[in-house]
Amino acid sequence: MIKGVDHIGIAVHSIDQALPFYMESLKCKWMGEEVVEAQKVKVVFLDAGNIKFELLEPTSESSPVATFLQKRGEGIHHIAIKVEDIQSRIDEIKEKGIEMIDHSPRVGAKGANIAFMHPKSTRGVLFELCEKKEDSHNG
Repeated sequence: MIKGVDHIGIAVHSIDQALPFYMESLKCKWMGEEVVEAQKVKVVFLDAGNIKFELLEPTSESSPVATFLQKRGEGIHHIAIKVEDIQSRIDEIKEKGIEMIDHSPRVGAKGANIAFMHPKSTRGVLFELCEKKEDSHNG
């Protein structure tokens, strides 16, 4: 069962260049920054009231986010859905015929367990399943 939307991931070429829009124009609040080496991405979490934004900047040309930016440009990359028992959710989704990019969870930002559904099975939307060790507002 879905517990809600955890965050919306937004691919950007440069977090430093994108931040003024989010911080000054939209008045989002800084929540933290992290480099996720395994995904070759730098992330910044921003509090936008009832939702969080995760700005994603590639740290390598081989990053999936770099590929996304080359193909589509800046914009919404994914929607992260809060779940419990992520492996059971992955198995259930696969049983329903939805293709998963990740067949088992991997570690994402803030130590969350994550897994992505393939957008060709979800009408073009990249959904991320997100299970956090503890439900906190720290990203």
